[in-house]
Amino acid sequence: MKHNLVLITALLWVTANVHGQKTIKEANSSSSNPENAQVYEPIPPVVVPGETFSSPPSDAIILFNGKNLDEWVSEKDQSPAKWTVANGAATVDKSSGDIETKRKFTSYQLHIEWKIPADITGSGQARGNSGVFLSGRYEIQVLDNYNNENKTYVNGMAGSIYRESIPLCNPEKKPGEWNVYDIAYTDPQFNDDGSLKTPARVTIFFNGVLVQNNVAIEGGTSTDTRHVYVKHGPAPLRLQAHGDKSAPISFRNIWIRE
Repeated sequence: MKHNLVLITALLWVTANVHGQKTIKEANSSSSNPENAQVYEPIPPVVVPGETFSSPPSDAIILFNGKNLDEWVSEKDQSPAKWTVANGAATVDKSSGDIETKRKFTSYQLHIEWKIPADITGSGQARGNSGVFLSGRYEIQVLDNYNNENKTYVNGMAGSIYRESIPLCNPEKKPGEWNVYDIAYTDPQFNDDGSLKTPARVTIFFNGVLVQNNVAIEGGTSTDTRHVYVKHGPAPLRLQAHGDKSAPISFRNIWIRE
């Protein structure tokens, strides 16, 4: 009964806010809107997540097993990744920048776990900020939004397609506890002339709760320009070392099924 109520609430929220989502997309398509439509309402309802099963299946590619970052390199110069590995987790080193996989992928199922530090400080986008960049371009936001206590624009909160799509609800766990993203990602297709044939699409389960349902991605993530597509082929998965001054977040148990 509880799960049915959660689903009904999410469906009612989507139905009631179709026009709001259209407004976001129309605003983001305007080159005269440098803020990419920061939106503060409606605030997604809080959902308490259940336990999740996180072990990789037999056909998964293990990208981080808690022991080393051998599958990763620095995004800026392709040198070995310099993030700290301890106690089964990789913690962001902001001085060394983003990291990305050595391998390149197209469409996939991704499992990744992340934790906001228990002693997190800051507010808004400067509170545990990071991102999971699909194809190295399309950002799924990571941020402390536990219980909707950290106020920010809702298309920039955890579980959002950054500055594009608001999550259907907010099942985030409190700082100091591990969160889980299970993502189904479909790579975009391009015509020979470089124009877009079909957009990328993404479905996201956040701590086992559906927050993005087969949503079309509008283009490469940007904070100051319109999101547009640039033709690409197979590309690495990238994790962000955000420049805010809050304590760095950690990742663990990362695997992909192509």
